Amino acid sequence: MSGGLARMIAVRIGLGLLTLLLISVLIFGAMGLLPGDVAEAILGQNRTPETVAALRTQLGLDQPAWARYLDWIGGMVTGDFGKSLASGRPVAELIGGRLINTLSLAAYAALISVPISIALGLLAALWRGRLADRGISIGALTAISMPDFFVAYVMIFFFAVSWGVLPSLAAVTPDAGLGEWLYRATLPALALTLATSAHMLRMTRASIVNVLASPYIEMARLKGLTPGRVVVRHALPNALAPIINVVAVNLAFLIVGVVVVETVFVYPGLGQLLVDSVAARDVPVVQAACLIFAAAYVSLNLIADALAILTNPRLRTAR
Repeated sequence: MSGGLARMIAVRIGLGLLTLLLISVLIFGAMGLLPGDVAEAILGQNRTPETVAALRTQLGLDQPAWARYLDWIGGMVTGDFGKSLASGRPVAELIGGRLINTLSLAAYAALISVPISIALGLLAALWRGRLADRGISIGALTAISMPDFFVAYVMIFFFAVSWGVLPSLAAVTPDAGLGEWLYRATLPALALTLATSAHMLRMTRASIVNVLASPYIEMARLKGLTPGRVVVRHALPNALAPIINVVAVNLAFLIVGVVVVETVFVYPGLGQLLVDSVAARDVPVVQAACLIFAAAYVSLNLIADALAILTNPRLRTAR
């Protein structure tokens, strides 16, 4: 890797860290703007001014906001996420298993969505202007137009209620085997697949169509190569940069977008934990979960940016 390329990637990593720092400030500030008092909410109706004051001191709520932020972000950097206000357990212990479940679900959805999206995009480009291309494009636009929760409920209606082939609730237990996990996680994975495949499909088609207009593609056709060979052997390698970029961005969406899908299917992931913690005003868990989601999104976007630079020589030229 050349010095200029390494410098460009280092600058983007620095910008990503700065972005994550600003996001942490926003998360902490948003928690402080929530109505009501956390100590009063925890103690309930039997609270007294003395018990409220004692709990506020115990939680550090009597300190200035900047001191509480520095204490929180310092703990996050060292891996000390604090303790849950609802259960008293360490936040890292609560998040650990849930994060693995969320990453597993996102990986399952990615294994389904990425090959299907690229294959359909290639077919749409190969059959450009034909009925199959129009059908694929209409299906992609329809999928983009539907919100995640609507897609999830439609899938529950058909796969669970009408046909009865998949469970409506993805209540996966820690001791579940791989077969049981796949059976219960298939429906939420399909919902995530439908929500993300359309973007990858359309970018694949657009990139291939753009490359097919190049002179060397016309030369390959004049040599008598079949359309499929022209697309796979000549067009696809030169269209990889935008395709890789959009795949990485959609993988980031898979990590963050699981919140709605996990809530609908009651899947025991980090998104479901975040929703439950918001309802319980469990501030340490909410802050940690939000920052983890933000870090995953920023990291995958940085990977997408780096891959775009590595696969596209034009992006390496300083302007």
